[in-house]
Amino acid sequence: MTNKQRNSASSPLTTVLLAGVAVAMWAAWLGWDQHRDVHPDGSSTGPYEAWQVIGLGLGLLIPVCWWASRGHVVAAALGTSGGLTLAAAYDWSDDASGLFVIGVGMVMIGSAAATGLAAFLTSALYRKMAGTGEPGR
Repeated sequence: MTNKQRNSASSPLTTVLLAGVAVAMWAAWLGWDQHRDVHPDGSSTGPYEAWQVIGLGLGLLIPVCWWASRGHVVAAALGTSGGLTLAAAYDWSDDASGLFVIGVGMVMIGSAAATGLAAFLTSALYRKMAGTGEPGR
C-alpha cells in the first residue's frame, strides 16, 4: 500500500480522531468557565478570558500541524473545525435568545479558515524541507 493510499484510507478515522481532540481541548480550556465577569461600571465580559481562547488555539496547532505534515491536510482542517463547531453548539445551546447559532457559525467559519491555512502551510513547508512533492516521503 502506497503512502497516498494509506493517507486516503485513514482520513475518515483521522477526521473523527481530530474532532474528538478538539472537543476535549474545548472542554479543558473553555468548558469549565461559564460565568460572566461584571465590572464596576455595570458592563459584563466573558465567559472566556483571552488567555483561554489563545491557549485553545495554540494547543490545537500541535495536532493540526502534526497530521498535516503526514499528508492529512483536509482531515486535519475538517476534523478540528468540526470538533470545535460541535463543542460550541453544545456549550452555547442553552442561550435563550437563539443568537448562539450565529456564534457557532462564526466558530465554524473561523476555525475552518485558520486550521485550513495552518494545515496547508505546514504541509507545504514539510514537503519543501523534505525536498519532495509528496508529504510523508
